[in-house]
Amino acid sequence: MLNEPDPVAFWKAEGEKQKKLVEWLKGKDRVVLKGSSIDLRLSIKDRVFIPCDGKFNFPDGEIFTGPVEDSTEGWVRFRYPAIEYGQEVTDIELWFEKGRVVKESANKNGELLTSLLNTDAGSRILGEFGIGTNYGIPKFTKNMLFDEKLGGTIHLAVGGGYPESGSKNESGIHWDMLCDMNDAEITVDGDLFYKDGKPVI
Repeated sequence: MLNEPDPVAFWKAEGEKQKKLVEWLKGKDRVVLKGSSIDLRLSIKDRVFIPCDGKFNFPDGEIFTGPVEDSTEGWVRFRYPAIEYGQEVTDIELWFEKGRVVKESANKNGELLTSLLNTDAGSRILGEFGIGTNYGIPKFTKNMLFDEKLGGTIHLAVGGGYPESGSKNESGIHWDMLCDMNDAEITVDGDLFYKDGKPVI
């Protein structure tokens, strides 16, 4: 969003929007994500959402936290390719039970997916749950520094989490994967938080 007439004013306004989201999420517990590519439940109890509003990083535009390590249950499909070590892993699907990936599949480079998930004790656990808030990024770029900020997406990272979010998961990997949420919704403690690619609070 540095092409804005006044980028500083834009990012200050974005910071206020993110602050509203983070404050609303504070103290909440159960998150349910449902859509054509996701049917997932996780806990954010006693976790902190970190706003990313252009103060330390560009590109920017997300809020993120570390889910409770043993809480993730369900299924997710990542329609965008996940890229690691210069290789694309496409159409990844993950199934979670008690916080761990118990089954995985991919149409391309599935062996790499399994190998990375088997890195260590923490590599099958989610270290990050992030929501992209930058609607000025026009398309998927295959550069996760941009893509994880895409408005209308969430990203989930298997592996190590950020302690400042409350995550306790440790791993030698932190691998972000991007999920399209334009036909999905997120409810938190039973209240609608996000629908069809945008927060609704």
